Amino acid sequence: MKKRSNQILELLAKQEKIEVAALSEQLGVSQVTIRKDLDNLEQKGIVKREHGFAILATTNDILGRLAYHYEEKTIIAQKAASLIHDGDTIMIESGSCCAILADTLTECKKNLTIITNSAFISDYIRRKSGCQIVLMGGIYQQDSQAIVGPMVRQCAENFYVNYFFIGVDGYSEQTGFTNQDQMRAQAVRDMATQADQVIVLTESEKFDRRGTTPMNLKDKIKMVITDEHISEETKEVLGRNHIEVVTA
Repeated sequence: MKKRSNQILELLAKQEKIEVAALSEQLGVSQVTIRKDLDNLEQKGIVKREHGFAILATTNDILGRLAYHYEEKTIIAQKAASLIHDGDTIMIESGSCCAILADTLTECKKNLTIITNSAFISDYIRRKSGCQIVLMGGIYQQDSQAIVGPMVRQCAENFYVNYFFIGVDGYSEQTGFTNQDQMRAQAVRDMATQADQVIVLTESEKFDRRGTTPMNLKDKIKMVITDEHISEETKEVLGRNHIEVVTA
């Protein structure tokens, strides 16, 4: 079922709207089975049902990004979750890979404390047991559902953690990891000061892109967890910067 749900999301990420009968035919299962899969995805807020069609909830905010490469992001999240132990306190930044990590942790770990600047993540996992959520204060960004601004730093200063998990929008050897949004990038910098190490969760295709705002995290980034399609050249560049590459 999980693999089939991933296939549905990949198709929706490309087409945005598909007839249930067409999904049934393409995936080789009954319409009843497809409807059950869609019910599960609808409960997570990723898809909507409309008159015999499945529709991607939105392509503009984090729910839309969740659907894109959902399977790769889930595998990356599962690898990241293996670093965490029951009872740990961690920080997680806003982002689709990070949201899937938070959801994964609620299913496989106990007594966690998750500190985040993501209103989306706090809502996404709020019904799950096994974790305490600390949502930072600040300015609310509607599309990303991230909390940004100077209050983020003030909130972060009340904690210190081993791991801080972040997403990125791009990378280049000249600028390092980048983000498209200056306010989100600054929020990540402010949170990173309160962590021993920053771990990047991203699909390998992000290494072919360049965001407009350098993250400027210097030696804080210790590890990148990505999919197996990352190039050897990129691995070498990251290695020269003392960043461990883990493929999932």
